[in-house]
Amino acid sequence: MASYGSCLMQDVGETLNFQRMEAASAFYLFLGTTFTAAGYGATFLFSLYFRLHGAGDLDTSHALLAALLGTFVGVPVVGWWSGRIDAPRLVAAAAFIMASGYAIFSVTPIDMFPSTRFGGFLIGLGWGMFYVGAPIALSERVQDVDRGAWFTKFSAFQMAGICGGPAVLGALVDSGVVDTNVAFVGVIVAVLIASVFFCLFSARNPIPRDQPRTSRWVREIAYLRTSEAIRPIVMCGLGGCVFSGIMAFQVAMTSGTEARPSLFFLIFAATAILARITLVVPLTRAPQVPIVTALLGIMTTGVLFLFGVPYSAAFHVLAAILTGFGYGLAYPVIQTWAVNKSEPRHRHAALCWFVLAYFVGIFGFPVIGGWILSRFGLTSLLLSIAIIAATECAVSASALGPGAASDKLAGRRTEG
Repeated sequence: MASYGSCLMQDVGETLNFQRMEAASAFYLFLGTTFTAAGYGATFLFSLYFRLHGAGDLDTSHALLAALLGTFVGVPVVGWWSGRIDAPRLVAAAAFIMASGYAIFSVTPIDMFPSTRFGGFLIGLGWGMFYVGAPIALSERVQDVDRGAWFTKFSAFQMAGICGGPAVLGALVDSGVVDTNVAFVGVIVAVLIASVFFCLFSARNPIPRDQPRTSRWVREIAYLRTSEAIRPIVMCGLGGCVFSGIMAFQVAMTSGTEARPSLFFLIFAATAILARITLVVPLTRAPQVPIVTALLGIMTTGVLFLFGVPYSAAFHVLAAILTGFGYGLAYPVIQTWAVNKSEPRHRHAALCWFVLAYFVGIFGFPVIGGWILSRFGLTSLLLSIAIIAATECAVSASALGPGAASDKLAGRRTEG
């Protein structure tokens, strides 16, 4: 049995391409990522939590707004401290902060709801720190030629957590097995376990002390804006707009049709996760710029299919598959592009600005999109999302050149 187990672990390691990092220690990071992402996904319970405690939508919006503020604060926190503190330890602290936020929700009495705003802020702060800190922790422990595959696997576990966690918790709460307070306690336990996993990952995968790092991430934009890394950073912001656009307005897109928003979410997430898990190897071997351009073209086609939803629900399903496949695979490739095209001492800054651009897109566009929807209607909203998707595709295509065909997802090794 022992030899069989060893062979099984070896086969799993070879399948997931763990050549330069131990499979066990990599799973500490990936499982911690899944639990933390599930913790952030549990914010969908806020509305039900406040309603069950006699509060209203205004309290929910205040808590979510506080979480949004905390998310944006988390990026500079990691940017400033990642050059001084090992990134996995920052991520472990982020998970602990998130758990503290949920603890405030689970113990807050009815007459102290304003304190939940601080709890929401802590949850957002933890998520913002995690979202930039975890990729930094992974990136600085792998070589350029392997980074694309690692980012793709990491993003699969992250999406599995943020989509699967709410689904499981929602089912338990809806069935009456647990109430929201008990659900939040479960989230606290899961996120604290994630914090331990991140510490174990740091201990098992130390990085060389002489590895170039900097904490001046804001000043580094002067370098990044003139480097090849600025292109994927801009593309990430545009992609965030597309993603939030097709997700936030599903109710408006499906109103009066046979299509269902929940089915779109499920198909999109399942397609993205399965594609990231099963296509790691061919994606790594593909030319970077052409494959990104092709994937964004597929995503844009999926957005265009949303115009057909009033005529048939089949267009809705096809749109979910195409956008899930195109966006789901393009994101980790673009993230790899941003890092590998930066000099080593600028890579923390590149990831900070990459995540900040994503947050601006994903949280900013719904505000603009809501205004477009209310002022000009659904067709104008869909047209706006399609134009942004096509623009992102065009930005990628503009990088096509003589060297694009040989530029793999892993990227050329960057000297510095």
